[in-house]
Amino acid sequence: MKIEIKRFKELSLLDLYKSLSLRNQVFIFEQNCVYQDIDGYDEKAMHVMLYENDDLVAYARIFDKGIKYETASIGRVVVSPEKRNLNLGHVLVNASIQAIHENFETEEITISAQEHLQKFYAAHGFVTTSDMYLEDDIPHVQMEIK
Repeated sequence: MKIEIKRFKELSLLDLYKSLSLRNQVFIFEQNCVYQDIDGYDEKAMHVMLYENDDLVAYARIFDKGIKYETASIGRVVVSPEKRNLNLGHVLVNASIQAIHENFETEEITISAQEHLQKFYAAHGFVTTSDMYLEDDIPHVQMEIK
């Protein structure tokens, strides 16, 4: 397993293609949610990618404070359906948190988490800070590490 963290300008065309393909596979097709995935924020993000050989198996994007929230943030957290039994989500979130600490020099992180994943994110120190709200017709909650 190899973790790569890159700014948008550092992504190869293949990195970009694989990340958009994985996001599309899960967020649009698997979750049956038609929404604008290419939202203008990829250029402002750092991209956290877990590779197994040449296969992208997990992905997230991280942001410095002031871009998505007042604090740093993590979004588009996704694991390939075929690899979910390997706890790669935990590896990905840990790598994302570490990358925020190292690149943005902050401990404060905000996420918009799918409501059913609160326990997963709580295991990484996130605390729910909002009531449920709908984002793209999917129940979400805001969670934070302070």
